[in-house]
Amino acid sequence: MTYFGFLLRFLVIPIIVFLVIAWWDNKNNRPTKGFANGRAVWIAIAVHVFLAVAYTTPWDNYLVATGVWYYNPDLVTGLVIGYVPIEEYTFFVLETILSGLWWWFLARRISVPENNFQPSKRARIFSAVILFFAWIIFTALFFSDNKPITYLSITLFWAFPAIFPQLLYGADILWHHRRLVLPGVLIPGTYLSLMDIVALTDTTWSIAKDQTTGILFFGILPLEEVVFFFITNILIVFGLTLLLSDHGRHRFQSWRSNNFRGLP
Repeated sequence: MTYFGFLLRFLVIPIIVFLVIAWWDNKNNRPTKGFANGRAVWIAIAVHVFLAVAYTTPWDNYLVATGVWYYNPDLVTGLVIGYVPIEEYTFFVLETILSGLWWWFLARRISVPENNFQPSKRARIFSAVILFFAWIIFTALFFSDNKPITYLSITLFWAFPAIFPQLLYGADILWHHRRLVLPGVLIPGTYLSLMDIVALTDTTWSIAKDQTTGILFFGILPLEEVVFFFITNILIVFGLTLLLSDHGRHRFQSWRSNNFRGLP
């Protein structure tokens, strides 16, 4: 299976399905209670597409340049930006759109928690501190000579700094909307992990065995690939929830009125 063939089957087709659902929901004025709706969602998804491409490009080029990932030359077009085929950049865009549309689908169908929101700076600081120390650990592992930990450590070294400000800004908001956040991450993370088995089986792309832990699901899916798909969906779902939730927007307005001083 070519890389573009994979993208068409497993990302473009589901995106079309969710676009039709979004169009139908808009036509019937289905609300997104507790969140901004309509144009604001499209803008938020577009922002995340831009961030996904900008933030992921250096990391992905490093992985390909060092041989952690590699591609069957017969199954890609040969168009390359840096070290990475054009199909990979297309994947960044399509995954973000698919996960964003899935988030919107859920946000319109999962009721807002009835209990009053309780802001908690302590929870935000505590969760951010825990993540920071985890980042220190994986940074040390990344710069060590432990080659089998390379893929896992560089993924978390790359991802945790992006999650850190999300937790510091709104870990309490994310917990408040956990009934949305959990399936928002779990379903696309699981789906893309399972679809990865197809790509690995067809050698659309391959993972260097000497730079992974050797922990495999179903005998072929590396732990690191599962971590990658879940961590990218965490970034997308956390970002959309904080950007579009009423609590997140009110917090930003309050922070701006305070001239962005201190913790929002």
